[in-house]
Amino acid sequence: MQTKFKRSYRFSIKTSLYITLYTTLVMSVFLYYFYELKWLHLLIFVPSVYVFSFVVIQFSVERFIYKRVKKIYDDLTLLESASLSKGPITTDMRTLTQEIDKFARDKKIEIETLKVREKYRKEFLGNVSHELKTPLFTVQGYVLTLLDGAMNDEKLREKYLERASKGIERLGYIIKDLDMITKLEVGDLSLNIEEFDIVELVENVFEMLEMKASKKRITLTFDTEYNKQVLVKADKERIQQVLANLIVNSLKYGREKGTTEVSIENLIKNKVIVRVTDNGEGIEKRHLPRLFERFYRVDKSGSRKEGGSGLGLSIVKHIIEAHDEKIYVESEFGVGSEFSFTLEKVE
Repeated sequence: MQTKFKRSYRFSIKTSLYITLYTTLVMSVFLYYFYELKWLHLLIFVPSVYVFSFVVIQFSVERFIYKRVKKIYDDLTLLESASLSKGPITTDMRTLTQEIDKFARDKKIEIETLKVREKYRKEFLGNVSHELKTPLFTVQGYVLTLLDGAMNDEKLREKYLERASKGIERLGYIIKDLDMITKLEVGDLSLNIEEFDIVELVENVFEMLEMKASKKRITLTFDTEYNKQVLVKADKERIQQVLANLIVNSLKYGREKGTTEVSIENLIKNKVIVRVTDNGEGIEKRHLPRLFERFYRVDKSGSRKEGGSGLGLSIVKHIIEAHDEKIYVESEFGVGSEFSFTLEKVE
Protein backbone atom coordinates (compact mmCIF):
# COMPACT_ATOMS: atom_id res chain seq x y z
CA MET A 1 0.00 0.00 0.00
CA GLN A 2 1.45 3.34 -1.05
CA THR A 3 2.28 5.77 1.73
CA LYS A 4 0.15 8.92 1.79
CA PHE A 5 1.75 12.32 1.16
CA LYS A 6 0.93 15.03 3.65
CA ARG A 7 1.57 18.47 2.18
CA SER A 8 3.04 21.23 4.28
CA TYR A 9 2.18 24.76 3.15
CA ARG A 10 3.95 26.69 5.90
CA PHE A 11 7.28 26.92 4.08
CA SER A 12 5.65 27.89 0.78
CA ILE A 13 3.44 30.56 2.37
CA LYS A 14 6.32 32.22 4.24
CA THR A 15 8.78 32.04 1.36
CA SER A 16 6.23 33.35 -1.16
CA LEU A 17 5.45 36.23 1.18
CA TYR A 18 9.14 37.18 1.45
CA ILE A 19 9.60 37.02 -2.33
CA THR A 20 6.46 39.09 -2.91
CA LEU A 21 7.50 41.77 -0.43
CA TYR A 22 10.96 42.00 -1.92
CA THR A 23 9.84 42.13 -5.55
CA THR A 24 7.07 44.62 -4.72
CA LEU A 25 9.56 46.90 -3.01
CA VAL A 26 11.97 46.71 -5.96
CA MET A 27 9.14 47.27 -8.46
CA SER A 28 7.77 50.24 -6.47
CA VAL A 29 11.17 51.92 -6.37
CA PHE A 30 11.72 51.26 -10.08
CA LEU A 31 8.32 52.67 -11.09
CA TYR A 32 8.68 55.66 -8.76
CA TYR A 33 11.97 56.82 -10.29
CA PHE A 34 11.58 55.81 -13.94
CA TYR A 35 7.87 55.66 -14.55
CA GLU A 36 4.64 56.57 -12.84
CA LEU A 37 3.76 54.61 -9.69
CA LYS A 38 0.14 53.51 -9.74
CA TRP A 39 -1.49 51.59 -6.92
CA LEU A 40 -3.65 49.62 -9.31
CA HIS A 41 -0.55 48.14 -10.90
CA LEU A 42 0.75 47.13 -7.50
CA LEU A 43 -2.58 45.55 -6.52
CA ILE A 44 -2.38 43.38 -9.63
CA PHE A 45 1.36 42.71 -9.30
CA VAL A 46 1.38 41.62 -5.63
CA PRO A 47 -1.13 38.71 -5.84
CA SER A 48 0.31 37.61 -9.19
CA VAL A 49 3.83 37.33 -7.78
CA TYR A 50 2.59 35.70 -4.61
CA VAL A 51 0.55 33.05 -6.44
CA PHE A 52 3.35 32.33 -8.90
CA SER A 53 5.92 32.01 -6.10
CA PHE A 54 3.67 29.79 -4.06
CA VAL A 55 2.96 27.45 -6.99
CA VAL A 56 6.64 27.14 -7.91
CA ILE A 57 7.76 26.49 -4.36
CA GLN A 58 4.90 24.21 -3.36
CA PHE A 59 4.82 21.97 -6.41
CA SER A 60 8.46 22.13 -7.56
CA VAL A 61 10.73 22.64 -4.60
CA GLU A 62 8.54 20.53 -2.33
CA ARG A 63 8.59 17.63 -4.80
CA PHE A 64 12.36 17.87 -4.77
CA ILE A 65 12.38 17.67 -0.98
CA TYR A 66 9.70 15.00 -0.97
CA LYS A 67 11.82 12.57 -2.97
CA ARG A 68 14.60 12.79 -0.41
CA VAL A 69 12.30 12.68 2.60
CA LYS A 70 10.50 9.66 1.16
CA LYS A 71 13.81 7.81 1.05
CA ILE A 72 14.14 8.39 4.81
CA TYR A 73 10.68 6.91 5.35
CA ASP A 74 11.43 3.97 3.07
CA ASP A 75 14.65 3.25 4.95
CA LEU A 76 12.81 3.39 8.27
CA THR A 77 10.21 0.89 7.06
CA LEU A 78 13.00 -1.66 6.90
CA LEU A 79 13.12 -1.45 10.70
CA GLU A 80 10.42 -3.47 12.41
CA SER A 81 7.59 -1.50 14.03
CA ALA A 82 8.74 1.81 12.55
CA SER A 83 6.04 4.23 13.65
CA LEU A 84 6.98 6.78 10.98
CA SER A 85 5.87 4.49 8.16
CA LYS A 86 2.35 4.23 9.59
CA GLY A 87 1.54 7.90 9.07
CA PRO A 88 1.53 10.16 6.01
CA ILE A 89 4.87 11.45 4.72
CA THR A 90 5.37 15.10 5.63
CA THR A 91 7.82 17.60 4.17
CA ASP A 92 7.50 19.86 7.19
CA MET A 93 11.10 19.78 8.42
CA ARG A 94 10.24 20.63 12.02
CA THR A 95 7.59 17.90 12.21
CA LEU A 96 9.88 15.44 10.47
CA THR A 97 12.72 16.23 12.88
CA GLN A 98 10.43 15.77 15.87
CA GLU A 99 9.20 12.41 14.54
CA ILE A 100 12.72 11.13 13.87
CA ASP A 101 13.92 12.32 17.29
CA LYS A 102 11.01 10.52 18.93
CA PHE A 103 11.68 7.41 16.86
CA ALA A 104 15.36 7.48 17.86
CA ARG A 105 14.52 7.90 21.57
CA ASP A 106 12.02 5.04 21.47
CA LYS A 107 14.54 2.78 19.74
CA LYS A 108 17.22 3.70 22.25
CA ILE A 109 14.92 2.83 25.15
CA GLU A 110 13.94 -0.42 23.41
CA ILE A 111 17.60 -1.38 22.90
CA GLU A 112 18.49 -0.57 26.51
CA THR A 113 15.51 -2.62 27.73
CA LEU A 114 16.57 -5.57 25.58
CA LYS A 115 20.12 -5.32 26.97
CA VAL A 116 18.81 -5.36 30.54
CA ARG A 117 16.54 -8.32 29.78
CA GLU A 118 19.41 -10.19 28.15
CA LYS A 119 21.56 -9.58 31.23
CA TYR A 120 18.78 -10.82 33.52
CA ARG A 121 18.22 -13.85 31.27
CA LYS A 122 21.88 -14.82 31.45
CA GLU A 123 21.94 -14.38 35.22
CA PHE A 124 18.73 -16.37 35.59
CA LEU A 125 20.02 -19.27 33.49
CA GLY A 126 23.27 -19.23 35.45
CA ASN A 127 21.40 -19.25 38.74
CA VAL A 128 19.07 -22.06 37.65
CA SER A 129 22.07 -24.09 36.53
CA HIS A 130 23.82 -23.50 39.84
CA GLU A 131 20.75 -24.30 41.94
CA LEU A 132 20.08 -27.55 40.07
CA LYS A 133 23.61 -28.84 39.71
CA THR A 134 24.52 -28.40 43.39
CA PRO A 135 22.00 -30.96 44.74
CA LEU A 136 22.43 -33.13 41.62
CA PHE A 137 26.19 -33.41 42.12
CA THR A 138 25.63 -34.04 45.83
CA VAL A 139 23.24 -36.92 45.15
CA GLN A 140 25.47 -38.26 42.40
CA GLY A 141 28.53 -38.17 44.67
CA TYR A 142 26.85 -40.11 47.49
CA VAL A 143 25.29 -42.67 45.11
CA LEU A 144 28.62 -43.31 43.35
CA THR A 145 30.36 -43.67 46.70
CA LEU A 146 27.79 -46.24 47.77
CA LEU A 147 28.16 -48.13 44.49
CA ASP A 148 31.93 -48.16 44.94
CA GLY A 149 31.53 -50.23 48.08
CA ALA A 150 30.36 -47.91 50.83
CA MET A 151 26.98 -49.65 50.87
CA ASN A 152 28.57 -52.57 52.70
CA ASP A 153 29.05 -50.32 55.73
CA GLU A 154 25.60 -50.10 57.32
CA LYS A 155 26.20 -46.83 59.21
CA LEU A 156 27.83 -45.13 56.23
CA ARG A 157 25.11 -46.38 53.91
CA GLU A 158 22.34 -44.90 56.07
CA LYS A 159 24.22 -41.61 56.44
CA TYR A 160 24.83 -41.22 52.69
CA LEU A 161 21.29 -42.20 51.77
CA GLU A 162 19.91 -39.56 54.15
CA ARG A 163 22.12 -36.90 52.58
CA ALA A 164 21.16 -38.00 49.07
CA SER A 165 17.51 -37.83 50.13
CA LYS A 166 18.00 -34.22 51.27
CA GLY A 167 19.52 -33.36 47.89
CA ILE A 168 16.54 -34.89 46.07
CA GLU A 169 14.19 -33.04 48.41
CA ARG A 170 15.90 -29.75 47.53
CA LEU A 171 15.52 -30.51 43.82
CA GLY A 172 11.84 -31.12 44.46
CA TYR A 173 11.51 -27.72 46.17
CA ILE A 174 13.11 -25.95 43.21
CA ILE A 175 10.99 -27.69 40.56
CA LYS A 176 7.78 -27.25 42.56
CA ASP A 177 8.40 -23.56 43.16
CA LEU A 178 9.40 -22.90 39.55
CA ASP A 179 6.20 -24.62 38.43
CA MET A 180 4.15 -22.46 40.80
CA ILE A 181 5.75 -19.22 39.58
CA THR A 182 5.14 -20.19 35.95
CA LYS A 183 1.48 -20.93 36.67
CA LEU A 184 1.08 -17.64 38.54
CA GLU A 185 2.65 -15.71 35.66
CA VAL A 186 0.41 -17.21 32.98
CA GLY A 187 -2.67 -17.18 35.22
CA ASP A 188 -3.14 -20.96 35.31
CA LEU A 189 -3.02 -21.15 39.12
CA SER A 190 -6.52 -20.32 40.32
CA LEU A 191 -7.01 -18.60 43.66
CA ASN A 192 -9.57 -19.80 46.18
CA ILE A 193 -10.81 -16.46 47.51
CA GLU A 194 -12.46 -16.59 50.93
CA GLU A 195 -12.93 -14.51 54.08
CA PHE A 196 -10.68 -15.29 57.04
CA ASP A 197 -9.06 -13.75 60.11
CA ILE A 198 -5.54 -12.60 59.23
CA VAL A 199 -4.60 -12.40 62.95
CA GLU A 200 -5.42 -16.06 63.45
CA LEU A 201 -3.46 -16.97 60.31
CA VAL A 202 -0.36 -15.13 61.57
CA GLU A 203 -0.67 -16.97 64.92
CA ASN A 204 -0.79 -20.29 63.03
CA VAL A 205 2.37 -19.40 61.13
CA PHE A 206 4.07 -18.40 64.41
CA GLU A 207 3.23 -21.82 65.86
CA MET A 208 4.44 -23.57 62.73
CA LEU A 209 7.81 -21.78 62.84
CA GLU A 210 8.24 -21.72 66.61
CA MET A 211 10.89 -24.46 66.64
CA LYS A 212 12.86 -22.82 63.83
CA ALA A 213 12.81 -19.49 65.64
CA SER A 214 13.89 -21.04 68.95
CA LYS A 215 17.09 -22.39 67.36
CA LYS A 216 18.29 -18.81 66.89
CA ARG A 217 16.41 -17.59 69.97
CA ILE A 218 14.40 -15.17 67.83
CA THR A 219 11.09 -13.95 69.26
CA LEU A 220 8.02 -14.06 67.01
CA THR A 221 5.55 -11.42 68.11
CA PHE A 222 2.81 -8.96 67.18
CA ASP A 223 3.41 -5.23 67.49
CA THR A 224 0.37 -5.04 69.78
CA GLU A 225 -2.35 -7.23 71.21
CA TYR A 226 -5.13 -7.89 68.69
CA ASN A 227 -8.32 -8.61 70.62
CA LYS A 228 -10.61 -8.41 67.60
CA GLN A 229 -10.62 -10.28 64.35
CA VAL A 230 -9.27 -8.58 61.24
CA LEU A 231 -11.17 -10.16 58.37
CA VAL A 232 -9.63 -10.09 54.92
CA LYS A 233 -10.65 -11.48 51.54
CA ALA A 234 -7.97 -13.57 49.82
CA ASP A 235 -6.69 -17.10 49.20
CA LYS A 236 -5.96 -18.27 52.74
CA GLU A 237 -3.51 -21.00 51.77
CA ARG A 238 -1.49 -18.69 49.50
CA ILE A 239 -1.39 -15.86 52.04
CA GLN A 240 -0.18 -18.36 54.64
CA GLN A 241 2.59 -19.25 52.20
CA VAL A 242 3.44 -15.55 51.83
CA LEU A 243 3.63 -15.05 55.60
CA ALA A 244 5.66 -18.24 56.07
CA ASN A 245 8.17 -17.25 53.39
CA LEU A 246 8.61 -13.74 54.77
CA ILE A 247 8.98 -14.91 58.37
CA VAL A 248 11.37 -17.74 57.40
CA ASN A 249 13.42 -15.17 55.51
CA SER A 250 13.56 -12.95 58.61
CA LEU A 251 14.67 -15.94 60.71
CA LYS A 252 17.30 -16.92 58.16
CA TYR A 253 18.97 -13.51 58.19
CA GLY A 254 17.94 -12.44 61.69
CA ARG A 255 20.26 -11.88 64.62
CA GLU A 256 20.62 -14.23 67.57
CA LYS A 257 18.14 -13.20 70.28
CA GLY A 258 16.48 -10.91 67.75
CA THR A 259 12.82 -10.17 67.05
CA THR A 260 10.48 -10.71 64.12
CA GLU A 261 7.41 -8.53 64.50
CA VAL A 262 4.15 -8.62 62.54
CA SER A 263 1.75 -5.68 62.46
CA ILE A 264 -1.65 -5.33 60.79
CA GLU A 265 -2.79 -1.78 60.08
CA ASN A 266 -5.68 -0.12 58.27
CA LEU A 267 -4.38 1.47 55.11
CA ILE A 268 -7.57 2.87 53.59
CA LYS A 269 -11.24 2.06 54.12
CA ASN A 270 -11.16 -1.34 52.41
CA LYS A 271 -7.44 -2.20 52.67
CA VAL A 272 -5.09 -3.44 55.36
CA ILE A 273 -1.33 -3.60 55.23
CA VAL A 274 0.55 -6.47 56.86
CA ARG A 275 4.13 -5.71 57.89
CA VAL A 276 6.84 -8.24 58.76
CA THR A 277 9.73 -6.44 60.47
CA ASP A 278 13.01 -7.81 61.79
CA ASN A 279 16.17 -6.41 63.34
CA GLY A 280 18.51 -8.62 61.33
CA GLU A 281 21.45 -7.78 59.12
CA GLY A 282 19.40 -5.73 56.63
CA ILE A 283 19.88 -5.32 52.89
CA GLU A 284 21.95 -2.77 51.00
CA LYS A 285 19.93 -0.35 48.86
CA ARG A 286 21.55 -1.47 45.60
CA HIS A 287 19.97 -4.91 46.02
CA LEU A 288 16.40 -3.76 46.71
CA PRO A 289 15.20 -3.25 43.08
CA ARG A 290 16.09 -6.86 42.18
CA LEU A 291 15.24 -8.55 45.47
CA PHE A 292 12.13 -10.31 44.11
CA GLU A 293 13.85 -11.78 41.05
CA ARG A 294 14.12 -15.56 40.78
CA PHE A 295 17.30 -16.85 42.41
CA TYR A 296 18.68 -13.33 42.88
CA ARG A 297 21.20 -13.40 45.69
CA VAL A 298 22.21 -10.59 47.99
CA ASP A 299 25.09 -12.81 49.08
CA LYS A 300 27.10 -13.50 45.91
CA SER A 301 29.29 -16.09 47.58
CA GLY A 302 27.00 -18.82 46.27
CA SER A 303 26.74 -20.67 49.54
CA ARG A 304 23.41 -21.64 51.03
CA LYS A 305 23.55 -22.54 54.67
CA GLU A 306 19.78 -22.72 54.79
CA GLY A 307 17.53 -24.96 52.74
CA GLY A 308 14.79 -23.90 50.35
CA SER A 309 14.61 -23.28 46.65
CA GLY A 310 15.86 -19.68 46.51
CA LEU A 311 12.52 -18.67 45.02
CA GLY A 312 10.70 -17.63 48.20
CA LEU A 313 10.54 -13.87 47.62
CA SER A 314 9.73 -14.30 43.94
CA ILE A 315 6.77 -16.54 44.88
CA VAL A 316 5.64 -14.02 47.48
CA LYS A 317 5.60 -11.24 44.87
CA HIS A 318 3.69 -13.33 42.34
CA ILE A 319 1.07 -14.43 44.88
CA ILE A 320 0.44 -10.88 46.06
CA GLU A 321 0.24 -9.57 42.49
CA ALA A 322 -2.16 -12.41 41.60
CA HIS A 323 -4.46 -10.87 44.25
CA ASP A 324 -4.06 -7.46 42.51
CA GLU A 325 -2.30 -6.19 45.62
CA LYS A 326 1.08 -4.55 46.26
CA ILE A 327 4.19 -5.66 48.12
CA TYR A 328 6.85 -3.31 49.47
CA VAL A 329 10.29 -3.63 51.04
CA GLU A 330 12.28 -1.21 53.16
CA SER A 331 15.65 -2.06 54.58
CA GLU A 332 18.69 -0.45 56.15
CA PHE A 333 21.92 -2.37 56.14
CA GLY A 334 22.95 -3.32 59.66
CA VAL A 335 19.59 -2.29 61.15
CA GLY A 336 16.92 -4.61 59.72
CA SER A 337 14.25 -5.06 57.05
CA GLU A 338 10.51 -4.62 56.67
CA PHE A 339 8.40 -6.42 54.08
CA SER A 340 4.78 -5.34 53.77
CA PHE A 341 1.83 -6.22 51.55
CA THR A 342 -1.76 -5.08 51.17
CA LEU A 343 -4.95 -7.15 51.35
CA GLU A 344 -8.63 -6.43 50.81
CA LYS A 345 -10.39 -5.89 54.11
CA VAL A 346 -13.87 -7.17 54.85
CA GLU A 347 -16.04 -4.47 56.41
